[in-house]
Order: sequence, then C-alpha cells, then structure tokens
Amino acid sequence: MTRIAYVFPGQGSQSVGMMTEWGEHQAIVSEVYAQASAALGYDLWKVTSQGPPEQLNQTEVTQPAMLCAGVASWRIVSQQLAIPPAAMMAGHSLGEYSALVCAGSLDLGDAVKLVAHRGHLMQTAVKAGEGAMAAIIGLDDAAVREACARVSDGVVEAVNFNAPGQVVIAGVAAAVESAMAHAKDLGAKRALPLPVSVPSHCSLMRDAAEHLAAELETVNIDMPRVVVIHNHGASAANAVDEIRERLKKQLYSPVEWVASVQAMHRQGIEVLIECGPGKVLTGLTRRIEKSLQAFAIYDNGSLDQARQSLGY
Repeated sequence: MTRIAYVFPGQGSQSVGMMTEWGEHQAIVSEVYAQASAALGYDLWKVTSQGPPEQLNQTEVTQPAMLCAGVASWRIVSQQLAIPPAAMMAGHSLGEYSALVCAGSLDLGDAVKLVAHRGHLMQTAVKAGEGAMAAIIGLDDAAVREACARVSDGVVEAVNFNAPGQVVIAGVAAAVESAMAHAKDLGAKRALPLPVSVPSHCSLMRDAAEHLAAELETVNIDMPRVVVIHNHGASAANAVDEIRERLKKQLYSPVEWVASVQAMHRQGIEVLIECGPGKVLTGLTRRIEKSLQAFAIYDNGSLDQARQSLGY
C-alpha cells in the first residue's frame, strides 16, 4: 500500500478567489467557511472570494482563510480520490494548524479562532515597518547563519529552512538588510526582501508566543489520529501538552521544513499531496527529496491531474 502524507501551505499562498474554482465540490468549501464564519463572527468566505485584497492580506484574516482553504481541499481530495488513508500530515508554519484539524487533533471552529488570535499577536508584536523578512538563495544553511551572526546591531535570524539553498531570514528591518549584504558577500545568488510586515519565527515573537501559550491552554486538543510532523523538532509529539509546547515554540523558532520532509521520507512516505492554494510545498519537496512523488491539489484541474498520475 502506498504511504501518503498530506501537507498544507502557510501564509503567502493566499489570493482573492483562491477557493472559487472547485465547481461541483463547492458545497464542501462553503460548509468549511460557514463554520469558520460562525466562529469568527464575520463572513470569512466573502473576504476570501471577493476581497478586497488588503483585508484578506491582514494577518489575522489570512491565517483563518488559509487554514480553511487547506481543510476544505483535504476534505475534497479525501472524498474524490480512492487512495490509501493518510499515513502522515505536516504543514508549513500556519499550515501545521490545518494538519492538526485534518488529523482530528483540533476542532475547526476552535482552530480558526486560535489562528486569528495568533495572527493578531504576531501583527502587534512588532510595530509596522520595524520588522522584515528576506529569502537567501544559493547559500547553505551554515553560511546563512554566518551572515546573520555578522550583524552586530539588532535581531536577525535564519527562520525558514525551506529547501537546500533556500533559507528565509527575519528580524529587525535594518538588521535584515545588513544580513542580506553579508549573504551576498558570502556568495548568495540572490537576497530578496519579502513583502511581509511580520518577522515570523524569530525571537521577536517570544512575547507573542507566551500569549499564544495562554490561549492554547483554553482550547481542547486531542492526540491526532494521523501522525503529524511538527515544524519545531521535525517529529511527532507524544502528548497533548507537547503539542501545545511545539505550537508555542513554533512562533519564535525556525520552520524546519527540510528536516520535516526528510523525516517523512525516512518513515516510508512515498507520495506527498499538498492541499491548499498554490504549489509552493510541492516545488520545495522536489528540491528536498527527488524520490518523492509530489502533487499540489487546489482546484478541479489539479485534482484530475493527480488522479490520472496516481491511477486512482
């Protein structure tokens, strides 16, 4: 039996209208967003399907919108493809919450309120304009860390280990800019500032993480029915309290995506299916472990293509 893992994207893949192309499967999408809207107290589907983009791109709106996109896509894939059940799940940053919902660990309504609060905490942790993130292309992990270490004034850290030669740094805006220059001196092919206002997964998020931890204590969490590989530690948690601790630490610790994909591969995963808008994780998977089959499913066309390729 083919061992399949489902993976879920995080912020950055959102766009207005991102879930409107599911056509005959729209009832599932509507059901997920209706449940989320009831929990949040506003029409999340209207913002997701109609915009405006400025509202959808607000972190505390983006996070529940993307969580719902991942959950709805997974429910459609699960119903439409007669494939073996998931052996594992994982998500990139915010996507980890989608994985926990789909694995039966978090209730959808609880999860959307939780990530909306998470987004608010992240947005208010650092004043607008004071934080930044940048992608460093063409350097190994050690060299990126070295570029950050050369900055003597202000926080800047390697925070997303996305693929070999693709690492994201985050921190105080001026420090990030300095680290980008050092990275180029060390041989980086490119150092690209990212269009975000929140320096995610760096130590500037520690206070936000403490507030998130308090919120996590109020939410019911069960052990997942499917193994979930966490960003922090690139492994599964052994207890509910450990899940809470991993989600807390995820906010101010690096996303260990390369290690997560490698961990799934070592445990016999043969196919990764990305559920949610875009195909960022599918592209990263092919750079991390070429022997893995990877499919992004985000609309009817990509669903049919995966069905033909997998033979289900």
